[in-house]
Amino acid sequence: MTNSTANQAPTFIDVGEGPSPRRIAVRSRAGKGPGLFWLGGFKSDMQGTKAVALDDWAAAHGRASVRFDYSGHGESGGNFADGTIGRWLEESVAVFERFCEGPQVVIGSSMGGWMALLLAREIRKRAGRASLAGLVLIAPAPDFTEELMWKNFPANVKKEIETTGLWLRPSEYGDGSSYPITRNLIEEGRNHLLLGSAIDVGCPVRILQGAKDPDVPWQHAFALTHRLPADDVVLTLIQDGDHRLSRPQDIVRILAAVAEIG
Repeated sequence: MTNSTANQAPTFIDVGEGPSPRRIAVRSRAGKGPGLFWLGGFKSDMQGTKAVALDDWAAAHGRASVRFDYSGHGESGGNFADGTIGRWLEESVAVFERFCEGPQVVIGSSMGGWMALLLAREIRKRAGRASLAGLVLIAPAPDFTEELMWKNFPANVKKEIETTGLWLRPSEYGDGSSYPITRNLIEEGRNHLLLGSAIDVGCPVRILQGAKDPDVPWQHAFALTHRLPADDVVLTLIQDGDHRLSRPQDIVRILAAVAEIG
């Protein structure tokens, strides 16, 4: 039984200026490096299967680890509909700078893969106490607001977003629920697009992608690899893998990629 932080009460920090900063929930553990820094996906939280498995692995190996919820997600404050890529990136940078020290393996899932790449760019601009040992990207979705959402939306959905400011997207899990896709999310996301030019992250990159992913097609991962430096970038295509990559065999692959980097 590992000493997981799954049941540990989170620490909260305020991020953002003005009268209403966002209250961000963070779980961290002390340990040796390289530390693990988790970036979750769109509409996911830090209590998911992959995040907890990584924390358990860190506990078993005496490694430091940090995970958190973006605003409007999980245990953090704020409304999901107010979220943008820039806002969630600001929170990612704030948590990384506040809780991480020394080299870090940044693990990003889906939208978290986009966040990881943006975070890497921000870290290279700063002289902080933490640095990048490498990136592990799980079904990474850089530019998804444009490439996987906007460009694929039918005309009536685009019109609704443009005229009313949001569209309630039905949940893909058929539970009758829906969640808002806002005009602000789409338009602000255009400030952070990466796939149009080279992406120099300055560290090793491991990408795990399911060939049967209905949300982020494997071609998207291939497009990303073409934008990364040729050296020390490995793409693993999991033939029967879906988007979540949360099966026991997927977790083994993720942990192996983390261990390989450091």
